[in-house]
Amino acid sequence: MPRRTASGDPSPVRNRARTGAVVVGVAALTFCGGVLVGASGNRPAEGASRSSVLDEAATRIAADAQHPVDKATLERAAIEGMLKSLNDRWSSFWTPDEFESFTATLDGRYTGVGLWIRQDSAGLLVASVQDGSPAASAGIRAGDRLVDVSGRPVAGLPVSDVTGELRGADGTTVAVVVRRTGLSAPLDLTLTRRSMTTQDVQVVRLEHDVLQIRVLTFSRGVGAAVQTALRTRPADHSGGVMLDLRDNPGGLVDEAVQVAGAFLDGGPVVSVDRRTGSHTLDAAAGGDTRTPLVVLVNSGTASAAEIVAAALQDRDRAVVVGSRTYGKGSVKEPMTLSDGSAIELTVGHYVTPAGRSIDGVGVEPDITIDPTAPSTVADHRALEVLSGLLAALPSSGHG
Repeated sequence: MPRRTASGDPSPVRNRARTGAVVVGVAALTFCGGVLVGASGNRPAEGASRSSVLDEAATRIAADAQHPVDKATLERAAIEGMLKSLNDRWSSFWTPDEFESFTATLDGRYTGVGLWIRQDSAGLLVASVQDGSPAASAGIRAGDRLVDVSGRPVAGLPVSDVTGELRGADGTTVAVVVRRTGLSAPLDLTLTRRSMTTQDVQVVRLEHDVLQIRVLTFSRGVGAAVQTALRTRPADHSGGVMLDLRDNPGGLVDEAVQVAGAFLDGGPVVSVDRRTGSHTLDAAAGGDTRTPLVVLVNSGTASAAEIVAAALQDRDRAVVVGSRTYGKGSVKEPMTLSDGSAIELTVGHYVTPAGRSIDGVGVEPDITIDPTAPSTVADHRALEVLSGLLAALPSSGHG
């Protein structure tokens, strides 16, 4: 069964593509206009298959075009043209190498520079930077704007093209230019790619027995890691839990459901509306429903991370603190093709337990923090909220 993702715009950097054959029969869709309406005006014979016309067009272009182009390049252009016709900015095409890298990223493995990027109305934004990565060592920060990669301006390019440039063989280098608010000149940096394992759940015990659980992305195993953090030493979070989803770009929906379920005793987490109907994804029974909980969010909180925040908010299980989230509520699903390449399509949208759609809207926090304020402001406010929630818990005793 295909794996649902909710990563959307914020995307992990992936391996650079090596173009290969995709599907025979869709080879020249984006080029058919010039072939079918050429000078001869010939109409296809009655009963001629559409696929044979497309194959013929690809063959003629490859053989006769003034500028040589191989058939594999035409095949990729055809598939990308079909996806473009959907008017779906979240759709993607991956070569076998790209798709293998994408799935490895969801499994917590990749070779690159440690950047997650997303697209907004002004271009490509750094959504988050992995601690200890080449990008972090070079000083790149979440909120920086990517201007140029490998000497190529990235304005107007798909996220997948740019992330493909950032990925590559271990030990190779890539030049990047980033622009930072407040700096007059861009930063011109050279990063050395490195094989890395993501550490997508970070657990820190704070003062007053508050446990901060930061989820960087919803890769495989994140749900189990969060549940383990809660079960291992309950005394470590007797003062409450701060679930930090700031700058989390999304990931696997099943992992998001498991994370939300760590704090719920069954019941709905999110509904998925598709052409074929709707179904609801429920939390497993037995989650921690008593420990005071605050969820931290910001404008970089997207997709699967928004599912978790919205579910815990709708179910009155958590107080959400921060700034309005990104607003990515569409369901994406990768579908593999016969040669190992894949297309990823939007196949539906998510609805929260209270019936809200977050697509284009985001999650409005219960307590709003100025998005320009330092992160410590939200941290301190979250601790205040936890203190208040703890004081409000009913006391126990006997007489």
